[in-house]
Amino acid sequence: MNLLLISNSTMAGEAYLEYPKQNIADFLGSKPIKALFIPYAGVTVTWNDYESKVKARFNEIGHDIISIHQFDDPVKAVEEAEAIVVGGGNTWNLLRTMHDNNLIEPIRKKVLAGTKYIGWSAGSNLACPTIKTTNDMPIVDPKGFDAIDLIPFQINPHYLDKNPDGHGGETREDRILEFLEVNKDMTVAGLREGCMFLVEDNKIGYIGHLPLRIFQHGKVPYELKPDADFTFLFK
Repeated sequence: MNLLLISNSTMAGEAYLEYPKQNIADFLGSKPIKALFIPYAGVTVTWNDYESKVKARFNEIGHDIISIHQFDDPVKAVEEAEAIVVGGGNTWNLLRTMHDNNLIEPIRKKVLAGTKYIGWSAGSNLACPTIKTTNDMPIVDPKGFDAIDLIPFQINPHYLDKNPDGHGGETREDRILEFLEVNKDMTVAGLREGCMFLVEDNKIGYIGHLPLRIFQHGKVPYELKPDADFTFLFK
């Protein structure tokens, strides 16, 4: 299994997909690939516009994408994909549309057989057992919380350590600890912006300048530096 699970598409002050562009190129390899793009998390952008935006960045690194909404048979499109790319946006809408098109099991089967998977933000949430640790508002009924279940732990992308000044609501940590109180056997990885997981041949690594924050029930949350051993996440 080969996964590139990215926290966010864009760093403040940078162009779209600028910071992970070379990581995506390295992950896909030197041979040009035309990946299948899944734009379903896009709500305030048309899928045509979303496709064009991602396509432009992939073309810069010698690869290409075509959106799944261009195909009459989305399941067949998945089965024939050279690689699968899932963009960010609203995770609830993403999962709902995946269910509407009966794509959960075909994508899981395809990726477990070795097809490369790239996701950012909502696309990274989709690789988890469930979407319960997304930050997004539940704007639609996703027809269940179970996601593709490619990794055995939960990701919280865009992880923030504290709320903005003047905001008195729960911190991200507060909400993750609530999740763990009723999902005691799960590990949650607080994936800060600019960071990503790289899974190659089922071996997991971490890329980024910031540490990863780990949450487990009954333990004080703790930090792991990028050069740490992350294999425990797959156990």
